[in-house]
Amino acid sequence: MDSLSSRQNPEKSETPEFKIGQRVHSVGDCRRTGTVKSDGPVEGYSGKWVGVDWDNGDGKHDGSVNGVRYFHAKSDKSASFVRPQNLSIGITLLQALEIRYKTTSTKEEEDEMYILSASNRRVSVQFLGKDKIQDKLSRFEELAAASLSYLGVSSSGPPCQIRATVPNLKELDLTGNLFSEWREVGAICDELPALTALNLTNNLLAHDIVGLPTLKNIRVLVLNHTSIKWIQVEILKHSLPAIEELHLMGNQLDAITPPSSSTVVQGFDSLRLLNLEDNCFADWNEILKLSQLKGLEQLHLNKNSLNRIWYPDCDTVHDQVIGCESVQHSYLPFKNLHCLLLGGNNIEDLTSVDSLNSFPSLKDIRLSENPIADSGKGCIPRFVFIARLAKVEILNGSEVSPRERKDCEIRCVSLSETCI
Repeated sequence: MDSLSSRQNPEKSETPEFKIGQRVHSVGDCRRTGTVKSDGPVEGYSGKWVGVDWDNGDGKHDGSVNGVRYFHAKSDKSASFVRPQNLSIGITLLQALEIRYKTTSTKEEEDEMYILSASNRRVSVQFLGKDKIQDKLSRFEELAAASLSYLGVSSSGPPCQIRATVPNLKELDLTGNLFSEWREVGAICDELPALTALNLTNNLLAHDIVGLPTLKNIRVLVLNHTSIKWIQVEILKHSLPAIEELHLMGNQLDAITPPSSSTVVQGFDSLRLLNLEDNCFADWNEILKLSQLKGLEQLHLNKNSLNRIWYPDCDTVHDQVIGCESVQHSYLPFKNLHCLLLGGNNIEDLTSVDSLNSFPSLKDIRLSENPIADSGKGCIPRFVFIARLAKVEILNGSEVSPRERKDCEIRCVSLSETCI
């Protein structure tokens, strides 16, 4: 454990300086992350203390100790005071690359790589070709994809070194690190001209987006669980001219807020997939603000709170769009949308289901885990959905074959005749 801790915290021997809002993790545990809320003395205790509001809520108090309030934490037990030497302010991207791809396993770590036999005895694991794989990964100039999740990365490091070290990097996963400033993200992207996919899940980035250059080659951006709001997405889109996939899961989004001069979302001309799963959308009118994204092919809305959906009236959309000074003409609403995932919402009426037939290109639909599809509540069976959805080719992840469609339609007609 000590060897791993020293490898991941090269600055451990020095007491770091802290600032309010800075992201930190516990020394020796890169997954225990939090935000600095105070830095200084604590009444009744000697020395210097850093007040941290922990992401996982596993603390001791709400920012007050013995009746004295030092800061406001997000919950009653999410904060604690920590000695500076027990916190890490992170490492650079290049240090993380060294740890992940060039550090060899210690004997202690390799001894922990085992499986249990049928007689419950430990059998050591042997990795075939391990040395060859390690050798290839350690040649950074050939590295096309890197996963640096939960390593405590907080900065790009000295200028120009990233470009010289990993010139061909195309995919970078920075999940669960310590980024708080967009300028640091921009500095990394600026040095990786080949980068097309970036994952920043579980990084709590500042709401003020400054210092971000144009990321002209980024095609896929993952911002799940980053606390981002749509107003920031509108700012980000100017730096993402080529974005094709945007993932915004788990951000408690409940509204789409275009600029004040518009009632619909504009731009994002290259956007094909928008992932809004696991958010708080309850009003379908908010989703309709996305109807003029002409390239949008996939819209993921699983695990929201939508209870009713409908296809928008084209004349109404046209009037709204033409009323915006920056828009010259309107498009058929959701004209290229072929995949709409609505699983895990609150939809319970057939009118909403029938409205899906009005979407001009829709072929892939998910309705599972809605009241209307709940087997415990007298749900609508699959054959009825298929019979009512004339264009669907994939329902709830399963392909609808021509044979199944024909059988479902015959069965539905027979059922209606029986009811008569």
